[in-house]
Amino acid sequence: MRYTGPACRLCRREGEKLFLKGEKCTSQKCPLLKKNYAPGHKGNKSGFGKQSEYGRQLRNKQKAKRMYGVAEKPFRRYYGIATKQEGITGENLLRILEQRLDNVVYRSGLADSRAQARQFVSHGLIKLNNKKAKTPSQLVKIGDKIAINAKDGVQAFDGVEKKKDTSPKWLKVDLKKGESEVAFLPEKDDFEGSIDSQMIVEFYSK
Repeated sequence: MRYTGPACRLCRREGEKLFLKGEKCTSQKCPLLKKNYAPGHKGNKSGFGKQSEYGRQLRNKQKAKRMYGVAEKPFRRYYGIATKQEGITGENLLRILEQRLDNVVYRSGLADSRAQARQFVSHGLIKLNNKKAKTPSQLVKIGDKIAINAKDGVQAFDGVEKKKDTSPKWLKVDLKKGESEVAFLPEKDDFEGSIDSQMIVEFYSK
């Protein structure tokens, strides 16, 4: 089941910014700046005490799920796919998460957050290879082209904060046109966040 509560609470639970609220996360309005402790803790009791090995494994899994907005069942399915691919399983898993269409829309700067990107895709505001896309979890591949749907999505895209292009190198982005192309698949240095993917592998290997 997808979490539907306050997004900022998830950042506080993990003790770091997961960038779930777009512009708010980079401003002084970010609640984590004022409440740098886990929900339910106050003062010096941060709630981020010494963790067991299992605790660290669980936290990294939860962090990845929350950052990419993926529920447990599909997340476990992605892990299963990652184990069957060549290479390092943990890196394969993060690469799969990065390949999700909603993530690519967000990473391209076509949406302020992954949650907003999911809405754009679900509402038919995004085109994939010149066809309307409606599946946020669809995985992109090299050469795929993502664009704002000129017919329905221009107004929504106008509301997105236009920042200097900070998209990852594996994406060719033209923010003026509202377009992006997958140049190559992301590698370890291209992944976002401080997720220890090996911890996730160890969690599921028990």
